Amino acid sequence: MNKLSLTRREFMRVGAGAAGVTLLRPTVLQASPRAVPPSDRIRFASIGCGIRGSEIMRAAIACPGTEIVAACDLYDSRLEWARENSQKPSLEVSKEYRKILERKDIDAVLVAVPDHWHSRLVEEACAAGKDVYCEKPMSHKVEQGFAMVEAQEKHRRIVQIGSQRRSSVVYAKAKEIYDSGALGQVTAIEEHIDRNDASGAWVYPIPPDASEKTIDWNTFLGDAPKHPFDPKRFFRWRCYQDYGEGLPGDLYVHMLTGIHFIMGVTAPPARAQSAGGLFRWKEDRDVPDLIWTLYDYPTFRLSLRCNLNNESDEVLHIYGTKGTLTLTNDAVLTFTPQDTAPRPEGYSIYGWPTRLRSQYLENWRKEHPAPEPGRFSLAGGTENFSAPPGYDESLDHMNNFMESIRTRKTSVEDAVYGNNTALACHMANASYFKKASAVWDAGSKSIKTA
Repeated sequence: MNKLSLTRREFMRVGAGAAGVTLLRPTVLQASPRAVPPSDRIRFASIGCGIRGSEIMRAAIACPGTEIVAACDLYDSRLEWARENSQKPSLEVSKEYRKILERKDIDAVLVAVPDHWHSRLVEEACAAGKDVYCEKPMSHKVEQGFAMVEAQEKHRRIVQIGSQRRSSVVYAKAKEIYDSGALGQVTAIEEHIDRNDASGAWVYPIPPDASEKTIDWNTFLGDAPKHPFDPKRFFRWRCYQDYGEGLPGDLYVHMLTGIHFIMGVTAPPARAQSAGGLFRWKEDRDVPDLIWTLYDYPTFRLSLRCNLNNESDEVLHIYGTKGTLTLTNDAVLTFTPQDTAPRPEGYSIYGWPTRLRSQYLENWRKEHPAPEPGRFSLAGGTENFSAPPGYDESLDHMNNFMESIRTRKTSVEDAVYGNNTALACHMANASYFKKASAVWDAGSKSIKTA
């Protein structure tokens, strides 16, 4: 099997088959799906039926007690695909999202559209009394995130942002290890997600029927600058600042969500410093294909990298004074303890005279007597954990959303949580494009660069 062609789910299968790995047990959907009475059935609609929209639609359909009743997209062939994807040939479809929001029989909407449309759709959906699952990153601009938080709170709606690592059993285990104190003091974290193909660089093929007749171009533009019809901008929108957040909005957001969850982060970082460039994928884009960011958090520093010019395993390292957590390919978690047993100094004292060295060692042994027989403790060895074969964190994340709708309890990744992550993405971009440090100013709720 070619490693470069493996999907994330296939990586999980490979990881779960490794020797010495403890399989983690999902806790909600996939371990014990529960029957849902008809009175608790959730009727939902999808707004956006493209790549990610199709995936979350399937995840929502797979949740117990749900029913898809409508779909919306600006491209005719995606509406055709929505009917195929939902396996409902008579599914009601529309290019006008307000028709979806006006329906009283719809409980929730899934929003999977370009970033510059997130805020408007979430705010209007909340005002219309709908609960909302919104794809990441939550916002396209700083002020939009706070408007979305306000809409969630004002209308008392369930809002969940679609960074599925927040619901992953692997990340939950990582958090359990961190919270236990086994890592000691964590001061440094680093992670990277790299790709090396056209699809990973968002250079998707243009469908042969794409035209102004099949695509509602003016609605797609929304509040973005006016631009003549360009199918590349429609299908490869992540390549343009007008519509997306580039690599931070596509990939940093996943890494940040997982790290914020593990470390219990509840605010944006204090500072971000980015470097990078546009080296290879230069045609028709204005965002970098390499970005590297150093973040300052109150108790640790974080280094993130995304590189579209070389593929390697995705690796997260969390470095503590007592141990290291390594998460590989979002699938296999390894805890490696540090050997912190007390020892006499074995380097600098060999620059001392023999009498001083002997005196130091004698005093050290008195201060650190050997344990009595039977009271020795052995240092723990490396431990490995993995989700079971075929595990899909997206299903658990979607099911968490549906359960929040039923219980009216705050979702695992509400607008406040999603906003903190999105702000970190905005800070990375602000630093890169302005070639300066980006500092979060909590008082003015803005990013300052210097």
